[in-house]
Amino acid sequence: MSSIITGLRKYWWLFGFPIMVLLPPACQDKKQVTKQEETQYTGEADVVIYGGTSAAVTTAVQVSRMGKSVIVVSPDIHLGGLTSGGLGFTDTGKKEAIGGLAREFYHRVWQHYQNDEAWRWQQQSEYGNKGQGTAAIDGEKRTQWIFEPGVAEQVFEDLIKENEIKVYRDEWLNRESGVQLENGEIRSFTTLSGKTFKAKMFVDATYEGDLMASAGITYHVGREANSVYGETWNGIQTGTLHHKHWFMTDTSPYKIPGDSTSGVLPLISTADPGIKGEGDHRIQAYCFRLCMTDLPENRKPFPKPPNYDASRYELLTRVYQNGRRDHFEKFDPIPNRKTDTNNHGPVSSDYIGMNYDYPEASYQRRAEIIEDHKNYQQGLLYFICNDPSIPEDIQSAYKQWGLAKDEFTDNDNWPHQLYIREARRMIGEYVTTEHDITSEYDTPHSIGMGSYAMDSHNVQRYIKPDGFVQNEGDIGTKVEKPYKISYGSIIPKEEECKNLLVPVCVSSSHIAFGSVRMEPVFMILGQSAGTAAVMAIDAAMGVQDLPYDKIRARLIEDGQVLEL
Repeated sequence: MSSIITGLRKYWWLFGFPIMVLLPPACQDKKQVTKQEETQYTGEADVVIYGGTSAAVTTAVQVSRMGKSVIVVSPDIHLGGLTSGGLGFTDTGKKEAIGGLAREFYHRVWQHYQNDEAWRWQQQSEYGNKGQGTAAIDGEKRTQWIFEPGVAEQVFEDLIKENEIKVYRDEWLNRESGVQLENGEIRSFTTLSGKTFKAKMFVDATYEGDLMASAGITYHVGREANSVYGETWNGIQTGTLHHKHWFMTDTSPYKIPGDSTSGVLPLISTADPGIKGEGDHRIQAYCFRLCMTDLPENRKPFPKPPNYDASRYELLTRVYQNGRRDHFEKFDPIPNRKTDTNNHGPVSSDYIGMNYDYPEASYQRRAEIIEDHKNYQQGLLYFICNDPSIPEDIQSAYKQWGLAKDEFTDNDNWPHQLYIREARRMIGEYVTTEHDITSEYDTPHSIGMGSYAMDSHNVQRYIKPDGFVQNEGDIGTKVEKPYKISYGSIIPKEEECKNLLVPVCVSSSHIAFGSVRMEPVFMILGQSAGTAAVMAIDAAMGVQDLPYDKIRARLIEDGQVLEL
């Protein structure tokens, strides 16, 4: 859920205090009721979508193009989620598996960059054409897969405007009592501002799955044990070392290296990490995907955050002392001398272990978690640029970088969207597992494809029996070929709800979601959810009863890739 802090600050009256001051929940509830009484409103459409992600946009566009009325109720101010929130170096996998509205999005990005005026800070010829395995700019197929955040947001806004889609922004679901159910269907939901939205079909397109959860749909948070679905890469993964996001050299976790009596450094768990293969409550680490630049005219120095504490980054100093120098490997270039900067190495932008309560937390608590992530990441940047413990070669190189002044201009050039790599995951009609991702199963009722690796970021940082620190949970298992995603993975069980579709918090295991969770896939599943919603309305039946052959025919007609 993007811009959560901005939204809550705008609605500070909801709680009766500025956002950084806390009140008990009872006080919040009283204020909510008062505001609802002041702003009674009812909106109605064939389909109502809750969320502001890329999936929310493609769902809405598909519904509109199929001739039905649609309303987007977005807690976000800015549409597009991570796609417009800093993740411009798209995790595509096999691009031939991306069709429909998702491919149209990347075509529109390509169109934008065909204009000379789009290249404000560099020439197109200077940018080059490097991507992940295939070209970032595919002129033959008229698509571009790597882009600036502001360009992505404008493409989404153009789609909304062209299709005359009504969007209510900064509207937050009343998660306590806002969802009205009758005979196994959602009839309406109400937001904290008092607006009520009615529809024949509903879509939860949030990263958190708040509408789904409030409607009583069964879901899971955390990692399942491998035994649940007969998997290999789910559950606790102590001893599994993939990518480069682990301590490759023995590194002491103690304030005085080697002295366990001196206390443990910040952000290291002293709990038992658990037994390999067992399930737990832990989830992938979150971070912000920063848009940075080394161009002086467009560069803003990294700010020093409130309550800056250099001790939180002592582990990074020890990583450098041990000789590592690969910090810059995920400064992925996007147009106009900018980056999509992602986590890399054992101590980086991922705020490991500090998000476990986020999926089910109150809005107030989520705002605190997001602010904490922001302060951690800003502190990391400030530490690298200023602390005398950082090697001179790293520090001098880092000082050439800063935030891009022309991105996220209403948020101090900081991304609106925290990277919610996973939160709730529905347990629906069909659970996608690693067996589907590896094509070991012949997945039924395909509504789209994925092809990215099963990619989980670290979930905990712990102390090994030998007394050294290590990260755990990072998995990067390649997918040999594109795989099918089942229609059953975006719909609840029939006995739970008949008129809800969930294209983001899909029904999948933790490790399968590590592949499914890519933004192009969310766009694909959003379009398919919109298609099913409209067809269910036309057929006057629940989403579970729709004949798959009819869904399939329409998806193919609209350019979705269902198999290769």
